[in-house]
Amino acid sequence: MSIWTKLAFTTAAAFAQEASIDLSRGMKVDFAKDAPLAVRGMDLGNSKGTPRASAIVLDMHATLRLQNLSGKRVKGVTLLVVAQEASPGGKGSVAVPALDVPANEEFSVRIDLRMLRPMTAAGGPLAQVTLDGVLFDDLTFFGDNRLNSKRSLTLWELEARRDRKHLQQVLEARGREGLQQEVLSAINRQGSRPRVDVQVVRRGAMPREANAPATNLEMDREVQFSFLRMPGAPVDLMAGSVKVAANQAKSPHIELRNREAKPIKHLEIGLAMKDTQGREFLAGTVPFDTPLAAKSAAKLTDASTLRVGGVVIDSMSSFVNNVEYADGNYWIPSRADLADPRLAGLVSPSPEEQRLVQLYSRKGLDALIAELKK
Repeated sequence: MSIWTKLAFTTAAAFAQEASIDLSRGMKVDFAKDAPLAVRGMDLGNSKGTPRASAIVLDMHATLRLQNLSGKRVKGVTLLVVAQEASPGGKGSVAVPALDVPANEEFSVRIDLRMLRPMTAAGGPLAQVTLDGVLFDDLTFFGDNRLNSKRSLTLWELEARRDRKHLQQVLEARGREGLQQEVLSAINRQGSRPRVDVQVVRRGAMPREANAPATNLEMDREVQFSFLRMPGAPVDLMAGSVKVAANQAKSPHIELRNREAKPIKHLEIGLAMKDTQGREFLAGTVPFDTPLAAKSAAKLTDASTLRVGGVVIDSMSSFVNNVEYADGNYWIPSRADLADPRLAGLVSPSPEEQRLVQLYSRKGLDALIAELKK
């Protein structure tokens, strides 16, 4: 074998060793000692790390097996995964709503994330998994709550109870055929939702797409919001506008009034867009953390930019998506609020509705009925 052949083999072997990093010892799960969940196992599957320039790309496809040590039923879990705290792409999360795990039972959480860790990062595991939050059936919460998991898991659970109760009532009032019709309507709503790519930037401006022509459409124009009213909403949306340029909507501001006799801590406004072809879709939600006193009005502004791939924005509308009161209670749209077909097509289906629809699709009507009777 010539020296060139030997060198080629040596280089290829070195590259093969460098191209894939075993994560079996580089991924650490660290739950607090008093955590209500215990780690019973982890399968890393085909997870791997790959050196790229000055960073390591972590492709994680792992399954974490957990056990519920509390005396309550677990309704939702959020995990925080950190490769590097301060670096872009260095943090990720996994939220699992619509659970119903009894005490002492085991369950699995899937982690599918791509993250970056700088080569210069000092020591420690390549990635560390911690417990950001657990929600129980009595709506109590445990966790660090760095990701506002308490709010998101509680809202998902309230939506789950609303939608599960709705289907139970449909079954009781209209029987098997009525339930089937309701589920088929839900499937049609989910299937007819436009598939669009929406990017959100909370600060600064989005760069113009490469090779995109500089047309008059890209000049900002002020677009007034139209409002989708919900009879039970505790907040009235009164006026508002957003700057629109082609496929971008920038810096929305909305004037609103708290109808309730108690202060509001946090609320989310849903933003819907209609393109020049008449398609309407949910572009996202804008969170507002400015406290709103009882029976008071305010003007809320947000520095975010929404950018939608492949469309030109014609008009925009908005609605109240959820509210958190200062006393820790929440408001979400009722099924009566969502009776408007336009709103029903815009508001995202809850994880529980999606789960029940998937159960019907996989196992049929009898399996769905058995689930609703539990």
